[in-house]
Amino acid sequence: MLHLDHTTARGGAEYALVRMLAANPAWTPTVLLAPTDDRGNGVYDELPARVPVRVAGVRQPAGVSAGGALRQATALARLVAQSLATRLQPAFRTADLVDANTARAAAYGALAARTSGVPFVVHLRDMTTPEAIGRAGYALMTREVLPRADGVIANSRATLESSRPFLRRDARTAVIPSAAGLHPGSASTPTGDGPLTIGMLARIDPWKGQGQLLHAFARALGDSDARLVLPGDAPFGHEAYARYLRALAADLGVADRVEFPGHVSDIAGTLAGWDVAVQASVRPEPLGQNVLQYLAAGRAVVVAGEGGPAEWVTDGVNGLVVAPRDIDALAAALGRLAVDDALRARLAAGAAATPGLLDDEAVAAAHAEFYAEVVAARAGTASTDAAD
Repeated sequence: MLHLDHTTARGGAEYALVRMLAANPAWTPTVLLAPTDDRGNGVYDELPARVPVRVAGVRQPAGVSAGGALRQATALARLVAQSLATRLQPAFRTADLVDANTARAAAYGALAARTSGVPFVVHLRDMTTPEAIGRAGYALMTREVLPRADGVIANSRATLESSRPFLRRDARTAVIPSAAGLHPGSASTPTGDGPLTIGMLARIDPWKGQGQLLHAFARALGDSDARLVLPGDAPFGHEAYARYLRALAADLGVADRVEFPGHVSDIAGTLAGWDVAVQASVRPEPLGQNVLQYLAAGRAVVVAGEGGPAEWVTDGVNGLVVAPRDIDALAAALGRLAVDDALRARLAAGAAATPGLLDDEAVAAAHAEFYAEVVAARAGTASTDAAD
């Protein structure tokens, strides 16, 4: 299996692939990356030595979807060049299946697979909408990528349904959550020591909702000793947003109780120190790994009631579900949890008992089954065409 990625940044898609390939999958993987400015292979340096990593083609810089016509034309030229470099790779020519880990990789992967006869699978980790992937990305995804995909793996039913109008009728589909380093059954109980701690585990990005969480925190708990923790890098050109959040915390008068620890590697250790974990994306969330990590860790969870998180969290059972983009509703949920120890404990127990949480080995096994299905279906189609 050849896995394509356009970046080595510490993003959710990249960590999901690293975790899955480290979980002894039932296939022989190779990872093919576009060149980056990183020293080494970034997050992919964490792969076991048995997984070969190749680099070929041209850089695929971030921020294309928000650029002007000239920038998008340049990006398209880069995609074409990357598709040619991908198609010429020995690992591509010998692959039984090509798997695109990101939307950008899917764009040049679809071009490379166009006349190759190699089954092509697309990982969908975001909604197929212009708001989610930009107008240029949406056009590429709906006109070139999805119509050519032999298989699609989506991280939630909502993500899959957003792509369905653009898929071939014979395309195979599966909903498989991303490998998120979960250890179901190993949830810890908050110690109860110190002030109430609320957190959001997400990359620093405007659409992830750190800004509205800051407003809700200040509104509900501005006069308390509660703490807010916002770990995460600011990749893909969002350094200015990280600076904005720090300034916002100061403007709201809570800077002394808000922490920005940056990237954290010890997710379990980080979550163990939280009482409440929040997902508050400002557009429909396909399914952030953070929600699955919150549940498996047994935290009291608050999520926005749309997209993938709403498929996992039932209000009052294993978390609280609030109206999306409603700062007052989010503030009310935080205030309620802050004063009700019994509610936090009940929701935490419900979170740890959420059915369907998979460890990385189970995620890899589900992928192996799907890959085999796609390869067999493509072989059957080829046999039928030859007979005709």
